[in-house]
Amino acid sequence: MSVNRIIGVVLLVIGVGVLIFGLNASHSVADHVSNTFTGRFTEATTWYIIVGAAAGLTGLLMTAFGGGRNRD
Repeated sequence: MSVNRIIGVVLLVIGVGVLIFGLNASHSVADHVSNTFTGRFTEATTWYIIVGAAAGLTGLLMTAFGGGRNRD
């Protein structure tokens, strides 16, 4: 397994974890109050969701296409 694929798997796992954390945070009392008055989530929750999705997608792409040839 190449280094790029290993990094991709790590990014995928971290990205999914951060995304789940952000989605769980969106159900908190603070986010419900913020959503009621402003119509959107708190800034921290939004960043967790964005960063988690970006890291997960990057990890998925690196895992799928990051193998290439091994150069010995």
